[in-house]
Amino acid sequence: MHLYMIRHGQSYVNLPDWNGGNQDTGLTDLGKRQAELLGEWLPRKLSAIDALYCSTMQRTRETAVPLITAYQIEPTYDDRIREIGNNRADHTPWPSDDLPEYGDYWGSERPFSPITPKYPEGESLMHFRIRIGTFLEELVEKHRAQTVVVVCHGGVIELTYDHLFNIGPFRRAEVWTKNTGITRFELVEHPNREMWRLHYHNRMEHLISLETENKKQGTKNGKQHQQPATK
Repeated sequence: MHLYMIRHGQSYVNLPDWNGGNQDTGLTDLGKRQAELLGEWLPRKLSAIDALYCSTMQRTRETAVPLITAYQIEPTYDDRIREIGNNRADHTPWPSDDLPEYGDYWGSERPFSPITPKYPEGESLMHFRIRIGTFLEELVEKHRAQTVVVVCHGGVIELTYDHLFNIGPFRRAEVWTKNTGITRFELVEHPNREMWRLHYHNRMEHLISLETENKKQGTKNGKQHQQPATK
């Protein structure tokens, strides 16, 4: 199986000045452009896929739209690949219009404690890892010899590393994925060897043109600001 995991585009909850708490927000204008460029670039590198999975949160759904259009594929929306803290300990999702707030500690600091402490039935980091692991093992059973794309969240990709590399509960390293960054794993079934191969992490070539667009826009805006000063 060839497994491509993609983090969603920039969402409002990703903004440095966001103070709205844990909400199921969609993409910013930048996030939408990131998703568009992803939808243009990936099919040129990966001409066909067998399955597309997507988290049920709004920011991932919007990121997946250009891929759905490009590949003409029906996505499978799966609650198990929502971001950490947005599901209960039994893996069922919280209502998207009433998400619990996170505590004041990071999940890896207290891996067995709910990260939404005001909600006793909320999940811990280890509950999160179990639901991600269950999802991954099911993918292997369903798509062993196929190519699968998963549009999800940074935490989902991070815990995929934990599951595939068999990391213990007390993590020593953070795996950071940028918006629309692509990670590729391959299931390899050689006897007496590791069964997973990591090809790359956080691939971002599809956003190179966005940097050029931003520079042009910045130059244009700079000239606009200079004009009044010359009068």
